[in-house]
Amino acid sequence: MRLLKPEWVTNDDKPIFSVDIHPDGSRVATGGQGEDCGKVVIWNMGPIRDEKEEADLSTPRILCQMDNHLGCVNCVRWSGNGKFLASGGDDKLVMIWQTSRGLGSGKSFGCSVTIVEQWRALATLRGHSGDVLDLAWSPQDVWLASCSVDNSIVIWNALKFPDQVAILKGHSGLVKGVTWDPVGKYLASQSDDKSLKVWRTSDWKEESSITSCFEECGGTTHVLRLNWSPDGNHIVSAHAMNNRGPTAQIVERNGWGTSLDFVGHRKAITVVKFNPKILSKQIKRTSEKQQQYSCCAIGSKDRSLSIWLTALKRPLVVLHDLFEKSILDISWSSSGLELMCCSLDGTVAYLGFDQSEIGMPMFKDDQQALLEKIYGKSVLASKATNASSHIIESAAVLNLQQEQQQHRERENSMSGSSVPPKALSAVVATGDQPFKPRDKQIETRTPDGKRRITPIFLAPQPDIGDAGIPAPFTNKSIAFNSSKETSKIITERQDRVTQPGLNVSSNSSQSHSLASPPHHLVNTIMHQPTAVSETKTCITEPGATTPFIPLHTPMDVDKTPVRPVTSTPVSRQESQNDKERVKEKEKERDKDPDLDKTKDKDREKLKGNLSLKRRHGKVGRPRKSERETQMAAMVSHPLPVLAEPERTRPVLTSQDLQLSVPTIQKSSVHLIEGQMGSDNCTTVEVENKLSIGTRQMHRVRCVSSGKVLWEQLLTSPVIAVAGSRQVTCVACEDKTLTIFGVGGRRLWPPLVLGSQVSVLKCTGCYIMAVISQGYLYVWNSRSVCGVIQGQTLSAIMTVSERVIRAALTNEGVPLLTISSGRSFIFAPEIGSWMLVNDRDDYLHVCSDHHRCSPSKGRASGPLASVQGGGSSNQQAGRIFQSDASMQQMSTVSHLENQLASSLALKSASEYCFWLETYIRYLAQEGLEGKLRAVCDDLLGPVYARTSGSNGWQPTILGQNKREFLRQVLPVVGTNLRWQRLYTEYQEQLETLCSST
Repeated sequence: MRLLKPEWVTNDDKPIFSVDIHPDGSRVATGGQGEDCGKVVIWNMGPIRDEKEEADLSTPRILCQMDNHLGCVNCVRWSGNGKFLASGGDDKLVMIWQTSRGLGSGKSFGCSVTIVEQWRALATLRGHSGDVLDLAWSPQDVWLASCSVDNSIVIWNALKFPDQVAILKGHSGLVKGVTWDPVGKYLASQSDDKSLKVWRTSDWKEESSITSCFEECGGTTHVLRLNWSPDGNHIVSAHAMNNRGPTAQIVERNGWGTSLDFVGHRKAITVVKFNPKILSKQIKRTSEKQQQYSCCAIGSKDRSLSIWLTALKRPLVVLHDLFEKSILDISWSSSGLELMCCSLDGTVAYLGFDQSEIGMPMFKDDQQALLEKIYGKSVLASKATNASSHIIESAAVLNLQQEQQQHRERENSMSGSSVPPKALSAVVATGDQPFKPRDKQIETRTPDGKRRITPIFLAPQPDIGDAGIPAPFTNKSIAFNSSKETSKIITERQDRVTQPGLNVSSNSSQSHSLASPPHHLVNTIMHQPTAVSETKTCITEPGATTPFIPLHTPMDVDKTPVRPVTSTPVSRQESQNDKERVKEKEKERDKDPDLDKTKDKDREKLKGNLSLKRRHGKVGRPRKSERETQMAAMVSHPLPVLAEPERTRPVLTSQDLQLSVPTIQKSSVHLIEGQMGSDNCTTVEVENKLSIGTRQMHRVRCVSSGKVLWEQLLTSPVIAVAGSRQVTCVACEDKTLTIFGVGGRRLWPPLVLGSQVSVLKCTGCYIMAVISQGYLYVWNSRSVCGVIQGQTLSAIMTVSERVIRAALTNEGVPLLTISSGRSFIFAPEIGSWMLVNDRDDYLHVCSDHHRCSPSKGRASGPLASVQGGGSSNQQAGRIFQSDASMQQMSTVSHLENQLASSLALKSASEYCFWLETYIRYLAQEGLEGKLRAVCDDLLGPVYARTSGSNGWQPTILGQNKREFLRQVLPVVGTNLRWQRLYTEYQEQLETLCSST
């Protein structure tokens, strides 16, 4: 047995709560706590088990790191086929990860670790209301079980994420462990309520509840990871007691008896893990018969690990004081000869066995056959193979499927391809290409009758195995990302393309240049930006061996075009031949001076056509003789082809806006939280131009209740400061913006803006900055993204106006008030500014809604803060005393404006206030059409079969629509005029409640 503790497998002195070895044995995943989020790390198993690979600096140790969880990661589990990785954490989420195609190594944003593999979040499962503590994949990866501190177990459909199969609610305490029966007939769970429950997968009902062996248990553990034996005969639980001593209780499948247990640990058992293989070897020396048994590893709070064989009465090995804190998770490799465990102290341990010590593992097929012999064929096997099959109940549907199958067969026979599309994609992914570029050609004919062939783009892709399953990681796995290997791939593609006789049509809209490498590969080789376009059109002479010349290659009309940069080496002989060709062309040009004139005429024709197209948009189709002349000129002289200039993205202008900038002060104090002068306020103190030696530095200090929380030094004077409980932002004179998190840690490198900051605001995790050139920025520090990126203010203000008020709502909506008295917000969803208040708006002044306002008074929020006090109904009555209908129309328009503005500002309290006011006013004025429209929107579809057909959502801004309708209907019913309407909607609400 080998015992190793790799010091480099760590979580930066933070706990590692879970560890799991990939089924191919080349990777291991760990989950734990990061700096301010949960951390999932995929490690290379090679350096762990091999000292030579560990000493090799070129061998990567970390393959990938994912920081998407907002809370600590408590569990990571690979699926049985190794395709998916599931992780669950304190953020109540379960995330499913899968490898990404076509992505190479690099560094992820905000992470200093070099990423060798790319893993993306395939699905995010939301179903728990508390921390997720344990996960388990069912046999054949049909289901995924997750348990949480919300006392529930959620069964997810692993064949169709994020669908839920069932929610098991039977525990009265925190559920801290789940495990599957190896044949998929049962699921077992263990909870803090001192019970172990067994659930049937046929109807998801409780089969049995075991409590007797847990009655003496005192205290609790972080996890209760029980496990089922590979032969299905036993469940071994965590944290059981026998005669006041901690044990791992053995629960027999036959009758769920509890007569046996594993004893010897001094403290509570936290985790149990069976070797996935059924083992066999000669146990008794007097007998040569091979005995079959299981192997079980047990971890405890006493920091020790014990390995048991069910054929022996004593443990095979016991490792005392293996860690400094309790063991939290154990994982066996699929071969059954390797084991890894992790601890609360943030370290892991590796154990390697040989067959003489632990026994001979049974082959997978033999083990599956043994299980089928004992328990019958697993129901999950049929579900995995026929997951998408359904009984066809209609002859019309059967005929439709047969017609579609016949249509697909006809298409395959016409294309001449005998390889199914799925098999073809799998072969391409593994690098064995079943066809060459000429096996499936797309031919076109030019007006002069010549053949043109559209090339097929063969993009190189890394090997991720069959059906998306990642291939075992080795040192050769990173060779694809090296420049040498990339150059080799590109050279092979170029050799295929530049074969004689391969021509390309200039008018093919779907043609791709194979002579030049893909854009990301060119940057890898040359280490500099290139102007290679993803889609290029190229022309060459029939039979010529000259590389394709893209139309976007920079060139001059009267000069030879620049040859595209490639990584293909050019021999001296080829270079000499090129020089000789150039000399021969120059001699022909000297002998025939009319040749240049002919070329110049052709160029002038092309220029004229292009200029007409730019001036008028479209030109008429040229005559046949002109087309033949142009095509002949292009074919005979392919090099000097004019390219239509590429479309460029227009640069936003701010019409020379120059907003005022805060002046630099020697020292200043900025309030972040609380009231200035109180004992519990938080402030940021700025001291500019501090002399440190011959240099000047600038200090920022955060103080709370008279205690300095953190300090930072900057190299540029500070002009503006803003902050919240989560972030503190500092704008400097050098046009940079520095963002600090809790504790003064820099979240990002300084953001470089186009000019100095004029307005700076922070609310929660959102940051807003308006720079002096008149551009608006909003960032989300929690999700690390830009909500609004450089939106110009020229659409809402002129050069003579200024920003007199700026605010940022809790939902990250920027609110700007201009000196003209108008207030605007910017909606990134639709990419436009919205006017939410105008000082000169007569609808606001003349609205007569005040007597219909709810008794609770005016709601407070961002909309009310910019609008101030409203007008009285006496003023509205004086204005419209001669026309009551105009007053009614203005009031309805104003109320609808208020509703739309509250919704755009995402202010739930104000939206509810104005919606109730709107309904009261409609009922008072007798506007039945509008009243029914509002009630129908709140009620939604009555029947389940029509739900979602019109995009109806049951909530708005977090408020339940039907519950709101239930509250306002009595207000409508007080007016006898609407008693029928009240009865109608009340009965429908009761029908919906009874059906649910």
